[in-house]
Amino acid sequence: MHSVAAQRMREAAKEKAEAEKILQVKAAEAEAESKYLSGLGVARQRKAIVDGLKDTVNEFSSQVPGTGPSDVMDLLLLTQYFDMIRDVGSKSKSGNTMFLPHGPHAIRALREELKGTFMTNLNSK
Repeated sequence: MHSVAAQRMREAAKEKAEAEKILQVKAAEAEAESKYLSGLGVARQRKAIVDGLKDTVNEFSSQVPGTGPSDVMDLLLLTQYFDMIRDVGSKSKSGNTMFLPHGPHAIRALREELKGTFMTNLNSK
C-alpha cells in the first residue's frame, strides 16, 4: 500500500511539472505575439509619419516657389528641434539633460549623419 501512495505522488509531481511547462510555453507564446503586434504598431506609426512628411514636402514645395524637399525637411527638423528645446526648458527636472552642439552647422551635420545612416541601413537590406 505504501508503494501505491508513492507511485501516485510521483504521477502527481509529473503532471504538475507538465502543467507548469505548458503554462510557461503559453506565456512565452503570448509574449512573442504581444511583441509582434507591438512591432506592427510601430511600423504602421512610422509609415504614417513618412506618408505625412511626404505629403508635407510635396504640398510645401508646390506652394512655395524655389523650395525643394531638402529645404522643407530642414524646416521641419528645425521646427521639431525648437519644440524639443521648449519642452526640455519647460520641465522642472531638466537637471539630467545633456545638450549637444546645436548651432546651424551642427544641425546640418546631424541631419546629414542621420540621413547617411538611414540610407546605409536601407541599402543593406
